[in-house]
Amino acid sequence: MLEVSDLTKEYLRRAVVDHVTFTVEPGEVLGYLGPNGSGKSTTVRMLTGVLDPTSGEVRYLGRGIRENLLEYKRVLGYVPEEPFLYPYLTGREYLQLCGRLRGLPEGAMNEKIDAMLELFKLYGDRHSPISAYSKGMKQKILISAALLHDPEVILFDEPLSGLDVTAAMVFRHLVAGLARAGKIILYSSHVLEVVEKVCTRVLILRRGRVAAHDSVDRLRSVLALPSLEDVFSQLAAQEDPEEVAGELLAAIRG
Repeated sequence: MLEVSDLTKEYLRRAVVDHVTFTVEPGEVLGYLGPNGSGKSTTVRMLTGVLDPTSGEVRYLGRGIRENLLEYKRVLGYVPEEPFLYPYLTGREYLQLCGRLRGLPEGAMNEKIDAMLELFKLYGDRHSPISAYSKGMKQKILISAALLHDPEVILFDEPLSGLDVTAAMVFRHLVAGLARAGKIILYSSHVLEVVEKVCTRVLILRRGRVAAHDSVDRLRSVLALPSLEDVFSQLAAQEDPEEVAGELLAAIRG
């Protein structure tokens, strides 16, 4: 189980993540939602151990992750929002680097890499430098690197960025399969339609605080709203999207 207790991060005495608490059980996919600036990515960076919280704690299997951060990172897979990759490495070389850093056996690692490249339609470009890859190709490399060591805890931060429709559908089924395999998954995204389909529960942030935390069905039922997008708009949006769109149209027309 991944447990987050009263997690808080302050900058200049302002809380960008404000006493956030939740748990994710094996086999669950928690959708982590919020508008830009709500604290989603800051939370994810604290869950990876990259960022220290101002207060609160993240625990895995009952232990604070900072008690043995290296051990925790061995079971962690992370797809970041931005694709920070080594541009002069090929896709295959980058995955080999990730596998070696994680101590994977060379033979089995290369077989797994080639299979993932083939399934992600990247095998033909395996010897091309990452600098020549499209955004979607880079995203597939990030996803492959995050899953290469078969992690127990998986953090997805905008994982569909740049993926085409077919790849996004494959990824959606992949997430469902990972959940069935008992993985602990946190899924942060703006693509509410996908979140609604793949997530067991959702947590909605508003200005760093938890605005809602429940199953999609229950949130829709309690608020009497037809979709997760409507739930999100009511609980998290700080402005009326339709009104803002109308004002933008008026500005465009002059």
